[in-house]
Amino acid sequence: MSRFTVAGISQIETIVKVKKIPVDFAPVSSNPDTIFTAAGGDGYNESLALEWLGDEVDFLSMVGRGQDMNVFNPADRKETISTEYILPILDATPAQVILYDNDRRQQIFEDIKGLREANYDMSMVPPLVARSDMLVLSNANFCRPFLKTAEKYKVPVAVNIHEFSWEREHYNRDFLEVASILYISDDTIAENPFDVMKTIAEKYGTEIILLGQGSEGLIIFDRKRNMHIHYDSVKTNEVVNTAGAGNALFACFLHYYQETKDSINAIKNALLFASYKIGFMGTSNGFMTVEQVAQWRDLIWGTGEKI
Repeated sequence: MSRFTVAGISQIETIVKVKKIPVDFAPVSSNPDTIFTAAGGDGYNESLALEWLGDEVDFLSMVGRGQDMNVFNPADRKETISTEYILPILDATPAQVILYDNDRRQQIFEDIKGLREANYDMSMVPPLVARSDMLVLSNANFCRPFLKTAEKYKVPVAVNIHEFSWEREHYNRDFLEVASILYISDDTIAENPFDVMKTIAEKYGTEIILLGQGSEGLIIFDRKRNMHIHYDSVKTNEVVNTAGAGNALFACFLHYYQETKDSINAIKNALLFASYKIGFMGTSNGFMTVEQVAQWRDLIWGTGEKI
């Protein structure tokens, strides 16, 4: 078991299943069991996944002043997450609407409210980071001050970069310079993904880079192993919705890498974890337990390898 401090976004998410993207105009579309609303957000999803795997997590985020915190811990969920450090200081809670179709295409509409200009109360942060094994960050603006705290206490940093592109490199530079472990998606990458990873690694000295490729799997770069290799996705479940799969994969990788320092072991487990998760509706549902990971590991890759 490890201890993580996670800082990132909490939001209210509405997921809508549509026939196809782009959506054809219709004044009203009435389809049963196609709209799902719940709490989500990268930081929230990653924190919950880490808790599910048995880690201790301090989750730091910001929501609207009138937000009911019970939404983050539904009554039917066995694992709960502390809301002590989710500060109700925004005018409204960030929100996101995700449209998806049967071809696994997604169209996302987001409204982060006043999060871009808001500042987290950093007075409570140093003792939390100091007792952590790792600091896990979103690349949201309010997370930037956490980088200096991590450097002060020599705590390794993992960052989930949203919508990576060289055009936005200047925005992400602070995070890229400090992150030991980096997760990015290929959604906005037009170049050869191996070239992108190589350039980032050479320029910033990143130890591990995970580049998610959706249904195609992922590419992992590990400096210590001197490797960059593609892994296909695996199947443990029928696909219901892929939203949140990247958050789940990232969190699971961090759990097992922190435990074993073995990136291959960690990424195989993370692929299982993400594959199972996409069989459930909602970005914060469908997490495997460590026992389930072990069972599926034996089924997919055989016995004899450590978990």
